[in-house]
Amino acid sequence: MDERLTLEKIGELAGVSRATVSRVVNDQPNVRPEVRERVLAVIAETGYQPNLAARSLASNRSGLLGLIIPRILHSLFTDPYYPRLLQGVTQVCNEYDVILSLFMFHSEDEETRLYPRVLRPGMLDGVVVVSSQEEDPLIARLAASDMPFIVIGRPTDATAVSYVDVDNVTGAETAVSHLISLGRRRIATITGRQDMSAGVDRLAGYRQALQTHDLPIDENLIASGEFDEVAAYNALLRLLPQQPDAVFAASDAMALGALKALHAAGLDVPGDVAVVGYDDLPAAAIATPPLTTVRQPIRRFGALAVETLLDIIETGPEPPRHILLPTELVIRETCGGS
Repeated sequence: MDERLTLEKIGELAGVSRATVSRVVNDQPNVRPEVRERVLAVIAETGYQPNLAARSLASNRSGLLGLIIPRILHSLFTDPYYPRLLQGVTQVCNEYDVILSLFMFHSEDEETRLYPRVLRPGMLDGVVVVSSQEEDPLIARLAASDMPFIVIGRPTDATAVSYVDVDNVTGAETAVSHLISLGRRRIATITGRQDMSAGVDRLAGYRQALQTHDLPIDENLIASGEFDEVAAYNALLRLLPQQPDAVFAASDAMALGALKALHAAGLDVPGDVAVVGYDDLPAAAIATPPLTTVRQPIRRFGALAVETLLDIIETGPEPPRHILLPTELVIRETCGGS
């Protein structure tokens, strides 16, 4: 009998994934004892005999996963989002005894020279790509190769690509709708990078909320902050002549920059201008005043990306995994309403 179908059948009978069955069969760690016992019981009941040749082939791996940081992420070590993401990635790698190799590129030339090394057969078992920019040539190269991979953040053309993301459009729409429910009508937004899906989707959610509530979209109330605190500070200063009564910033880092600019301008938050961020980083809760924000499970992103990549390595890339996690609006004092 075909092993793939047999493993899938064992998983169905035991109520677990094919990847979990494979880990039990290959005596790999990090399977809960009760799950391992249940799978072994089903194997005993069915008389399943693993294909030894297939097991040998499956174990012929490097034990290495790659984490690719594109050159556009110059804020990796200044934006607290990324350390939390890396915590989730490394946590699961450690749990599964996988070695993580970090690839950081600082120029287009470096990417061109080093991508072939990353994709070299036998070097890595799979790769995680962080926050791919639109039209990233690496995604096309990975899709055309045999390298298992997953992207954190929805790629531009995501139909055939596995990715983990949150519903950024709904998250942003919820934040702006909350401001509208508090009576705010001149709601500005400080956008993230528009060559990344998170920036594009959060701007779309902002526009969608205004349209849903029959409010005009004033392009003069939209300013770019590039997911950067200093850029957001300057963006808020550019917005002030438009007399906004609220600001939705597409990241907490940018929201904190906006708060500093509002304080510097002598404006009260939330009395004069309400502020909502996006991420729910630790700094949000201790900001002055504490920041209302859209919570996304950042650490879970990283963990789930590695877990899903390991499943792709075990079971194959089809069908592509499209995982969208929910967000939650966390209401604090920068809105002045509950």
